[in-house]
Amino acid sequence: MKISEIFYSIQGEGMLLGTPSVFVRTSGCNLRCHWCDTPYASWKPEGEDLYLGSILAEVRRYWADYVVITGGEPMIVKDMVRFTQQLKTLGFHITIETAGTVFEPVDCDLMSISPKLSNSTPTTIEGGRWAAQHERLRIQPEVLKKLISAYPYQLKFVVEEPGDIAEIRSLVDDLNADRRRVVLMAEGTDSETLHERSLWLADICREEKYRFTPRLHIDLYGNRRGV
Repeated sequence: MKISEIFYSIQGEGMLLGTPSVFVRTSGCNLRCHWCDTPYASWKPEGEDLYLGSILAEVRRYWADYVVITGGEPMIVKDMVRFTQQLKTLGFHITIETAGTVFEPVDCDLMSISPKLSNSTPTTIEGGRWAAQHERLRIQPEVLKKLISAYPYQLKFVVEEPGDIAEIRSLVDDLNADRRRVVLMAEGTDSETLHERSLWLADICREEKYRFTPRLHIDLYGNRRGV
């Protein structure tokens, strides 16, 4: 399994905000979001091929109860089902961070689904050569419905501007999702941008009855790896 990094921190986003967790970041992604803050796991995937036993040994070293499997896109990684089964056998609470484009019968306690809005399409990067593939793959309604029905979930959206809310509202309605499990997060990789956008996004969350989440790890540590 190609792993970009394994580290111990606190969950910075979503319904488990603030929870001490071991993060296992897989490398490789089927999307190319223009604002991706982990290009080393997507645009230019890097990492080391590790045996499952080595990954599990590193996870257990931190004595944490919560494991967050992120990426990249973990659901496209070979042996992910077996990896989550072994984590569950060891008693870990498992969160999987996914864009919701692929379904695999993994063991998971919180499926953190982040459908990519049209604001993610990389129309200007590398001459737009990834834009068509990204646009074709970014929303897979049947996969999203299957994930929502199979697992405890949160729907976490990256919001760049107020106009994004119409797209979110439409998708939430189409999926018949529980609004209490819809989480909105401002796009940004620095505290100043996040603060500015969070002010109007918090107002939208009050109006729409969605949850708001900060990006706590950026506020605490900045936009860097291993936090």
